[in-house]
Amino acid sequence: MRFVMVPGGWQGGWAFDAVAAELRRDGHHVEAVTLSGLEPDGPADTDRPANLDTHIDQVAEIVDRGDAGPVALCGHSYAGLVIAGVADRLGDRLGRLVFIDAYVPDDGDSCWSLTSDTFRELFVAGSRADGRWVAVPEGLDPRARPHPLPSLLQSVRLAGRCAGSPPRTFVSGGPWPGSPFAALTERLRHDADWRFHEIPVGHNIARRDPRGLASVLRAVASDAA
Repeated sequence: MRFVMVPGGWQGGWAFDAVAAELRRDGHHVEAVTLSGLEPDGPADTDRPANLDTHIDQVAEIVDRGDAGPVALCGHSYAGLVIAGVADRLGDRLGRLVFIDAYVPDDGDSCWSLTSDTFRELFVAGSRADGRWVAVPEGLDPRARPHPLPSLLQSVRLAGRCAGSPPRTFVSGGPWPGSPFAALTERLRHDADWRFHEIPVGHNIARRDPRGLASVLRAVASDAA
């Protein structure tokens, strides 16, 4: 199976290195995306940070340029909005959507509207320097980069072209301080339209339990076969 994996805020494709290595050993094809503006050397244009549409366009192009086989599109945290936008556009190209402790939006939602007060305060405080980029929070990997503020504020536009399709999986990291996913987790845990898994290691599942996440994604691949 082909996996396209999209990291959450401040992180690059490197966040999935250990998970990707596990899946590649099984013969799966994995593409881990570094979203526009989060490149290791910094953004090409600091005065024009990417918005959510930019990231949706970027990932949609990556999905579309691949072969015709099934794709599992995976998004962590902020990237839940990205993969939802891509699915609305390219649902027929996708075998499954996987939300990894991620926002699951409806039309008109944004990261800002869906997140917790803890993260709203972090976005505001982190962008005070220039109003464009949210500084990297303490404790993240040294490779993390400032996140483009417009992508966190822009609402996603979903036309409902893929309602209920492709099949959807939610991977919860369990409860953690300031989590905006507590109510969502409990709702999806009991929703028959979703496959639900819990890896109770906190928000950064790919870093803290890459083997556990890879095991869940192997099950996703088996379901889609």
